[in-house]
Amino acid sequence: MKVAFYGHVRQYEKIKSEIDGNMQEVIMSGSYVLGPMLTKFEEQASKYFGSKHAIGVGNGTDAIWLSLMALGVGPGDEVITNANTFFATAEAAWIAGATVVLVDCDPKTKCICPKAVEAAVTDKTKAILPVHLYGQCADMRAIKAIADKNDLYVIEDNAQSIDARGADFEQGELSDVVCTSYIIQKNLGCFGDGGMVFTDCDKVNKTVRRLRNHGSTARNKHSFGFNSRLDDLQAGVLSAKMNHITDWTDNRIALAANYTEALKDCTTFKLPYVTPGCRHVFHLYALEVNCSCKRDAFVAFLQENGIDAKTHYSIAIHQQEGFPWGKDCRIAGSLENAERNAATCVSIPMFPELQADEQAYVIEKVLEWDKANA
Repeated sequence: MKVAFYGHVRQYEKIKSEIDGNMQEVIMSGSYVLGPMLTKFEEQASKYFGSKHAIGVGNGTDAIWLSLMALGVGPGDEVITNANTFFATAEAAWIAGATVVLVDCDPKTKCICPKAVEAAVTDKTKAILPVHLYGQCADMRAIKAIADKNDLYVIEDNAQSIDARGADFEQGELSDVVCTSYIIQKNLGCFGDGGMVFTDCDKVNKTVRRLRNHGSTARNKHSFGFNSRLDDLQAGVLSAKMNHITDWTDNRIALAANYTEALKDCTTFKLPYVTPGCRHVFHLYALEVNCSCKRDAFVAFLQENGIDAKTHYSIAIHQQEGFPWGKDCRIAGSLENAERNAATCVSIPMFPELQADEQAYVIEKVLEWDKANA
């Protein structure tokens, strides 16, 4: 049996008429950029997310750096984020001109460690950029307390956590801005690149809208800006999918529960930790192999048996050859947990359309591996 890592085509086939209808509406409108479908989706997303404003941009990276610029974060400022995430989170702060300060993750959740954040704050710190990794929210109560104590901005990267929430908070409740990505791999994904900025701040909303469109405030009136617009065709895809995101999330949670129950007695890896009371949306179901020397062998075993397992962020940000060192980056404290996570993480198939027999086969092969390597 072959088991894919993603179910994009299956998902499209299930709601084909809705997506095709929206795309035809856009095509026949003759308005493809900053048109009525984008406006519709922005309003839909704002209502769903519970934010005053939702601004569609070109991708998740742009969402972060345009938000940083809108908040006045740039050269001479420091932005604290975690080292065990996708490169673009730190890259966005670098593009904005800020210095990236990398801190360790919590050993259980793999999200940014509040104690490490607090220890990293200096008089140059301007913002904290927590990533809700793998689909679970970071400890936003603790991060908000640090931000309030030091007069810092908080920008949430929720590219992996659409529809997630904390045990006693909602995303956006404890931050200035929430930034997301809509690339196809995400829990809510379009058919190309896309991103969004959520905020209750009128100034951020106005500034990001200007920056995303060549600094324009009206036709033929421009200032400093960029070209970063979520096009209407992608907005149409997302608008159709938005109607199903809660059901898809519930499917992910149910699949994760199946994995956890079936694999709970395994000894060669650790299962994902779920903070009590939170809604973990399982963008990834990530195992952490006990011995890093066996990680690649585990992945190879699954792939040889037709299972498309993957590694995610297997090179921590500070270990990337292409990261700008010196004034553009500093490490604050030990990154032991982040480095371990990068070296040992294995993601097994997790998508709402995963069939029962496919998941059973994945479980069978993972148990086979565990027994042979215990």
